[in-house]
Amino acid sequence: MNTYGIPGEPEDMFMVFDACIKVGKLERAALVLKRLSALGTISDEERIILNNKYLRASLSQMRTNPDRSQAEQLHKWYELQIRSKNLPHTAETIACMLKASLLSERGARLDRLVKRYMGMAPDEAGLRVLSMDEILSDQDLAVITEICPTYNFAADEGGLEDMALMPENSPEAEASPALAAELSQSTGSAAVPELIPTPQRGEGLNTLKKGLGLLLGLQDVDISKLPHSDRMDIQLQLERDSISSAIEKWRLDNKTLQKRGVSTALAPSTKEGSMSQNMASWMSVMETRIHQELRLIEQSEAKKSKSDWDLTRCIYGPFIQQGDPARLAAVTILSVINIGTVLGVEKGIPISRLITHIAKAVQEDTEMYQKELAERKARRQRKLRFVGEKSKEKAEASEEAKTPLLDAAEHERTLEENSKNPWSLQIKAQVGSILLQMLIESAKINVVAEGSTSKELISQYQPAFSHQTLLRKGKKVGALFFNNHLIEQLKREPVGDFIAKHLPMVVEPKPWSSFTEGGFLDSKTSFVRVKPGDVEQKLYSTAAIKRGDMEQVFKGLDVLGKTAWVINKDTLNVMMEAWNSGEEIANIPPLHPHFDVPPEPDSSADPLVRKTWIRAVKAIENERSGLHSQRCFMNLQLEIARAFRNQTIYFPHNVDYRGRAYPMPTYLNHMGADHARAILKFAKGKELGTRGLRWLKIHLANVYGLDKASFDEREAFANDNIANIIDSATNPLKGSRWWLKGEDPWQCLSACFELKAALELPDPTKFISNLPVHQDGTCNGLQHYAALGGDTWGAKQVNLEPGERPADVYSAVANLVKEAIAKDLEAKNPFAQALDGKITRKVVKQTVMTNVYGVTFSGAKKQICKQIDALYPNLGKECGIPNLLLSTYIAKQVFQALATMFRGAHDIQYWLGEIGGRVCRALTPAQLQQIVDSYGEGEGSISRSGKSKAKSSSGKKVEFDDLVQQFRSSVVWTTPLKMPVVQPYRKTTAREIKTCLQAVIYPLSDQTDPVNRRKQLQGFPPNFIHSLDASHMLLSALECDARGLDFAAVHDSFWTHAGDLDVMNEVLREAFIRIHEEDVVGRLGAEFEARHQGSIYLAKIDPDTPVAKKIKELRKKSNLSPKEELLLEHKRNQLKLSGNPWDLEAAQQIVTPASIYEDMMAAEVDMDIQEDAKDIGLGAISEDEANNVADEDMEAQSEASSEVMELTKRLMDDMKTSFFEAQVAKPKAPARKQKKMPLPVWLPLTIPKVPEKGDFDVKRLRESKYFFS
Repeated sequence: MNTYGIPGEPEDMFMVFDACIKVGKLERAALVLKRLSALGTISDEERIILNNKYLRASLSQMRTNPDRSQAEQLHKWYELQIRSKNLPHTAETIACMLKASLLSERGARLDRLVKRYMGMAPDEAGLRVLSMDEILSDQDLAVITEICPTYNFAADEGGLEDMALMPENSPEAEASPALAAELSQSTGSAAVPELIPTPQRGEGLNTLKKGLGLLLGLQDVDISKLPHSDRMDIQLQLERDSISSAIEKWRLDNKTLQKRGVSTALAPSTKEGSMSQNMASWMSVMETRIHQELRLIEQSEAKKSKSDWDLTRCIYGPFIQQGDPARLAAVTILSVINIGTVLGVEKGIPISRLITHIAKAVQEDTEMYQKELAERKARRQRKLRFVGEKSKEKAEASEEAKTPLLDAAEHERTLEENSKNPWSLQIKAQVGSILLQMLIESAKINVVAEGSTSKELISQYQPAFSHQTLLRKGKKVGALFFNNHLIEQLKREPVGDFIAKHLPMVVEPKPWSSFTEGGFLDSKTSFVRVKPGDVEQKLYSTAAIKRGDMEQVFKGLDVLGKTAWVINKDTLNVMMEAWNSGEEIANIPPLHPHFDVPPEPDSSADPLVRKTWIRAVKAIENERSGLHSQRCFMNLQLEIARAFRNQTIYFPHNVDYRGRAYPMPTYLNHMGADHARAILKFAKGKELGTRGLRWLKIHLANVYGLDKASFDEREAFANDNIANIIDSATNPLKGSRWWLKGEDPWQCLSACFELKAALELPDPTKFISNLPVHQDGTCNGLQHYAALGGDTWGAKQVNLEPGERPADVYSAVANLVKEAIAKDLEAKNPFAQALDGKITRKVVKQTVMTNVYGVTFSGAKKQICKQIDALYPNLGKECGIPNLLLSTYIAKQVFQALATMFRGAHDIQYWLGEIGGRVCRALTPAQLQQIVDSYGEGEGSISRSGKSKAKSSSGKKVEFDDLVQQFRSSVVWTTPLKMPVVQPYRKTTAREIKTCLQAVIYPLSDQTDPVNRRKQLQGFPPNFIHSLDASHMLLSALECDARGLDFAAVHDSFWTHAGDLDVMNEVLREAFIRIHEEDVVGRLGAEFEARHQGSIYLAKIDPDTPVAKKIKELRKKSNLSPKEELLLEHKRNQLKLSGNPWDLEAAQQIVTPASIYEDMMAAEVDMDIQEDAKDIGLGAISEDEANNVADEDMEAQSEASSEVMELTKRLMDDMKTSFFEAQVAKPKAPARKQKKMPLPVWLPLTIPKVPEKGDFDVKRLRESKYFFS
């Protein structure tokens, strides 16, 4: 940052320049533009576009305050910054200079300037200049065409329709009331009947014609039946106008209270205000504070000598100035309330997360607000026709001006994309902090309580929010806390009326066509969900889109998005009744949960007893906090469902970096919990038919929890429980409540409603069903691994192989764990004695499911502990071993069972890990060439004898470390649908940003940072499987759409109508076969071979092997530094890859460590990769992981007996040895050997041999009826 308050980073400069232009700070904009030009980081084409923006903004100021000196300054800028620097011109550049001339000149000078500028755009180029109707008015064109009669123009009669974009109070609209009346009749909106709003507390729906209020106002109208233009208008309002709606509502609340004589911000009253009234008060005070801050920003910018705080204000000021103070206040308030509702507020919301959330919301709203302002300023279009006469001004134009005008459209799109990028962390932190600080200082709530002695009502205003510093994990963390009275109010009063960002849509989503075009009509969304700073994924995806490689992924997302849904009113009504009762019903938490808090021990009690009591109380408080957060979020979901209960809705989708699809509406979608799925059904109904009726019954059994029985048994279960099903649908809360015993009770209830309705018909098969019926994969990740490895035994466990009954991999693992426990029971192992007869399928299911996706041992242990706590809450007390330790024992047995059961998957995971390890330690040909170039510029050279000037060992180490820091290659691959996947794991650096609230620390990473090798390597296997199951889902979606099916998916759970289920099952099998009948692993290896051709990676081999000893001898003779050795190997590798016989012969004459390695045919193991990869296979536990688990279990051990502690120590030691190592382990030597230092060697990057595939034929899947069930 310099004395002018201009940021140092080009990314920030673009944003500050854009903000300065929008708020009219042209002097600072000029300084930023000069600085950008001086840096040389942008092209001439981009520079002229930025200059055009500056010219346009200058013209706007000239129109407001015409000034001859300002015009002269503009001409001077053009001559010095554009013409003298030989920047290319666009039609906009010339139109701006014409306008500047017309505003400031008269007579002969005007004629000369007009002829000069028009001469720069001969023939058709002149038409493009005169088409810039946002710059040149009709009067301007009349003057220009009089001076240059080559052109003539006529107004476009149809262009008058654009007047509809003007606000009602604009001069243009006021000048033509008859036209406005005519337009209002022609829009089609008159066909929509005026609605009587649903009665609500206060004046909400009298003012809320937007947001959820708009939907509530239209609850008796089926929006899907309206004309398409009206539906689009309503959708745009839903996306755009929630903030305006909130402001309108709050201002009316303020006026209402003032009429009643109630002050909303000063003297307390004896009645607490509603949540809406509180927010109205906060907005009013905060709006005033923002106006004050805007004046302070003006003062800071005007100062010649600026303090540090003035410079900071100069950075964030333009971004605050772009927004409307009322909107900024409303966005801040709603952002804080929303994030508190979603995350929970009892433990405080981290300030660093909160301010970035506020800043993101402010950026989105500001961009939308600026877009609306621009639309209102749109003017009439005109048609131009070229007369075609030759004129004298062409000849008068200078030779240099005859250069064709630049078509800047592509560059403008690029800069537009850049301007839409998220604000930098510096800007986010400053903008979010100042707004949050103003809210904290502005927001008060009126708290009314009885006096302790008088029992009279006493009221006072208290801060609604407080900023506190906490100590978490040894570090100070700033957090925002809600006032306890505000928390209670949020429980009672939902704020769903104003949460209209990323709601379900009421029209089909916009088809995807680019990285930022698709899904919502107007809200800013990305095709791929990328984290801030993750540039690579966007670059690869954008390049793939340009090549046309993303067409199938785009179409697949469009299929998911156009599936129409409606709210299941029957289930919603029961859910709302249950909610209002305050009872704990299914997954609805109770309104007032009761916990038996243990009595506090005496002060003289054993410290261990007190520690146990503190832990128990803390656990109760955590559970209470979790229930409250869950209830708040469910409250929000039910409000949204209630608002949409009469509408057809859609869920636009996008993907994560692995290609997995997710619905973009945040709060309510079919990927939610049991209750969220249960209140959604397809808008389109289809006849059941005989097969559909059977599938509906099977579905009911599935959601009840009988999903591992045969299909006949599941159907029989439904038939046997017809009475219970009818009772559940008839009297859900007042009957036997049979449905509540189901595994997914709300979905079970929805199925009961559907089946009862079908059975009430004379012929149930004729029933028109809307209920989505699910087909779930059997641990889908293991299905892909079994197919990749051709593992017949594994295929049987996950239902790829046909069978009479569904195989259950979770039960199979549970049985192996039971066998291991039985064996330990013979040795009287206390863990085995405590767990005998207590291992169920449910205990191990989550761990088995997530192991294939890379769950850590610590995570697995916690998953199992959660199940043990739920099933056997008193087990630890009964046996004297804490549940956490018991879970550690079970997790070890689960991991060993998986390693035994899925050998083929295990081999493929290690193969993938080996590739990832090599890629992450590689230097690309481009990096190697940079090293060659820098070495040739004076760093030294290798002599003809292959020797160089000797370097000290310390100098060699520094040089080696410098090379290692250049490992920046992420693991990148392409899915079967041609989507590039870029793993985002890089080493991060912490950056501290000082703000008005506190200093915040953010982790930073970008593509120039070294990769996090361990995460890249360990993340590759699970992410690769995720990319395969994502491809399978999208392929299935495309084929189902082609066959006329409605289709939805929750990763590996696929949904359609009951009557279409047989067709969908066929599609699922064929899509899976289509992927795996090809050599997926071989193709992946070939892709890595091609992608990394010419790369060289750093291997580390055992120093005691013969090849290592020979390499050491070579190094003694050559005395090359690490960089010289690398360059020599690069030269040898390039000669080998050229294909020229002479080059190949020359390469054979070069002796390097790599050539020795190749000549000796060494099948050496890379020790570093082996170390990182040993815990990525199924059932593998790393030493670090085991140590972490041991640390976590220290406290638990302190409560256990000495015998158990000794067994635990042995368990921890066992975990540090892999299962396979344990099978061949020899008795330990008494003395521990010193760890070997591996020998580093630069090797050409080659791909290891693909593991041998088993004999399972994936086409047998066609006969497996339980593949998805």
